[in-house]
Amino acid sequence: MARHRPRRVSAPQADGGPAGESLVAAVRDIATEAGALTLRWFGRRDLGVTWKRDGTEVTEADRAAERLVRDRIAELFPDDAIFGEEEGGSIRPDGRTWIVDPIDGTRGFVRGVPLYATLVALVDPHGPLVGVIDLPVLGQTLAAGRGSGCWLDDHRCSVSDHPDLSGALVNTSDYNTFEPIQFEALRSRGAMMRTWGDAYGYFLVATGQAEAMIDPVCETWDLAPMPVILAEAGGAFTDVAGRLEYRNRNGVATNGVLHPAVLDAMGAGHGGDRGK
Repeated sequence: MARHRPRRVSAPQADGGPAGESLVAAVRDIATEAGALTLRWFGRRDLGVTWKRDGTEVTEADRAAERLVRDRIAELFPDDAIFGEEEGGSIRPDGRTWIVDPIDGTRGFVRGVPLYATLVALVDPHGPLVGVIDLPVLGQTLAAGRGSGCWLDDHRCSVSDHPDLSGALVNTSDYNTFEPIQFEALRSRGAMMRTWGDAYGYFLVATGQAEAMIDPVCETWDLAPMPVILAEAGGAFTDVAGRLEYRNRNGVATNGVLHPAVLDAMGAGHGGDRGK
């Protein structure tokens, strides 16, 4: 799919209705432009890395990509708020907010791993309206809008129909964030555990290549695109307590049919209350 600078479009009111093709296209184009910018730094041995107060890595590429997204939003949607990993901001409760993770998987990006993503979500008072996962090195973009379907480039995509945990491919970013009893609950039911994590894990679920993605510890900008992407692909997204919420610093995505079983396994480490 050609990557080009987005055009200004009129935006629908935040009434809980569908996103509309033009709005989805605008969000997708902003994300892919930012993702393409990160390629200037990918694989460079002289890439400068600094450490943030929370102990995570940040690079010039992270900052440049988020700045590009902010500039485009200011041009096209000047009345919308912005909340980004690198420059901060806040989520507007009574309007629209863009939530940006310029490089999801900076640690892998720094080491030349090609599975990082640029994440952009647009949320309104009714929840996520548009979500985009752009995989710059792979040249693939997953975009979804409320009521508009989930699309991998120009092809509509959907979750798998695998019916049970036995033989299901379950992804996570880091096994160290699991309690042993949770991991054993999944393994003992036949799940195939893999560490294809971060946004790429959600990408695999939404496109039917995996059955579940579990993020016991993450941030709002890591998760904001996922509810609408999974819903439009026919799957399910909640926090580990089963709530449809992307701001609780954890997330579970599945093909839908396996969601109760995965939540039950995650609840094994919390006396059955799934982290409440």
